[in-house]
Order: sequence, then structure tokens, then C-alpha cells
Amino acid sequence: MKLYEIFLRAKSGLSHKHVGSLHATDSQMALQNARDLYTRREEGESIWVVDSSQIVSSNPSDKDAYFAPAEDKIYRHPSFYEIDKEVKNI
Repeated sequence: MKLYEIFLRAKSGLSHKHVGSLHATDSQMALQNARDLYTRREEGESIWVVDSSQIVSSNPSDKDAYFAPAEDKIYRHPSFYEIDKEVKNI
């Protein structure tokens, strides 16, 4: 049996959210089991079933390499622009 990660989208326009994991012999069985385990009373619109072995993630110890601001890429955090007073929500 393989381990699958289950993602559910509650409504159209929303993002899929990870709701749990389950074991199944194949992706079709995982999809059916996910429907039975993670949806009730028409609360979901779409289910993603992803083989856990296909997920690649960063290691928390590498946090700075992925998430720290890059000093050599100032355009990512522009602080040198003048913004008009009328402009809101920046």
C-alpha cells in the first residue's frame, strides 16, 4: 500500500487545503477513500490525491536559503520608490 496526501477544496475559487493522509493500493482507491473520509454533506467541491513519494519539500534547517531576503535582489523588497499619498494598501 502507498501513502497518499489528501487536499480538499471547499468551494470554487478557494485553494485546496491539506486535510490528511491515507493508505491505498492505487490513486483511484485513494480518491474514493478520501471522498468517504474527508467529505460529508456536500462540503467539498474538489479532491486532490497526491502520492506522498512525489512531494518534495525544503528542510526546516535550510530556512534561510529559501526564505531570508536576498540582499543582492533589492527589487524583491523595494524601499527606494516614492509613493503618492493617494495610493492605499501597499
